[in-house]
Amino acid sequence: MYALTTVMTINNRYIKRSCISEAKYRQILKLFILDIDATNIAKITGLNQNTINRHLLLFRERIVKLCNQTSPFAGEIEIDESYFGARRIKGKRGRGAAGKTVVFGILQRGGKVYTEIVPDCAKKTLQAIIRGKVDPNSVIHTDYWRGYNGLVDVCYKKHFRIKHGQNEFASGKNHIKRVSLDSITD
Repeated sequence: MYALTTVMTINNRYIKRSCISEAKYRQILKLFILDIDATNIAKITGLNQNTINRHLLLFRERIVKLCNQTSPFAGEIEIDESYFGARRIKGKRGRGAAGKTVVFGILQRGGKVYTEIVPDCAKKTLQAIIRGKVDPNSVIHTDYWRGYNGLVDVCYKKHFRIKHGQNEFASGKNHIKRVSLDSITD
């Protein structure tokens, strides 16, 4: 009986007042890393699905907290947006292409990458993300998309641009790495 009560009073060092043993908690974490859904984790561990959902939410919140601590990006930064989706429909080109998902990306040269699916490429949308993720003392490299107009006015004093419309993808140290999907699939 003493051994049973000792086991029941051992605290989980990860979460205060948790009734889950440390071994069970680590098992949940391993299954989360393997990208197993909450229903199957509950079946495997024998715990209630609501308990599993609560712990998975805590894992995700911790991941977001750690990601936000590593921001903002600083140094030489490349910013661009891209459209992903089915093949081009004849007659629909460029930003008007229907059915495409817009992905906005920030690359710190020699470092990290941040991507986000955005509803549109409007100036308000893009600059809100830039202000939240990029240090004002950074050197920013973009194309001439109008969504990037006014970055200098918002506090980014070093903003260089590339004219993709004139088949320019580099000008000295000013470049944006861009790979066409056609070259990947060939």
